[in-house]
Amino acid sequence: MLFMQKAIEEAKKAKKDIPVGAVIVRDNKILASAHNEKELNNDVTSHAEIVAIRKAEQILENWRLEDCEMYVTLEPCPMCAWAIIQSRIKNLYFGSFDKNYGAFSSKLDLREISTSNLKIYGGIMEDECDKILEEFFQKIR
Repeated sequence: MLFMQKAIEEAKKAKKDIPVGAVIVRDNKILASAHNEKELNNDVTSHAEIVAIRKAEQILENWRLEDCEMYVTLEPCPMCAWAIIQSRIKNLYFGSFDKNYGAFSSKLDLREISTSNLKIYGGIMEDECDKILEEFFQKIR
């Protein structure tokens, strides 16, 4: 899947941060892309998904991303999941499942407490996404 591959490439750009990449697509074209920058920016909210949403909002000059889809290498945490729901992204595709913090199926599903019509597709290119994370955590241990 082309857009997930782009998210993987974005994840590999993370330096000190956990390698997570996100891509926002509109009309079958990449609108915004980002990777985790929490350590880089000393900003707890600089997760790949949030950074990508901010970029897309600036480009569209609108916080409503209703016609957009997001591809992210790791199942979003609760903070990112709620931002995705609130931004009205219509489809989310993610790679690795996050058994500790995953907020769209693994640990909980925030859609259950919202009126969102967000569609979720997990496990996209899961092996490749898992490998990037495994390699990162092996290096820091």
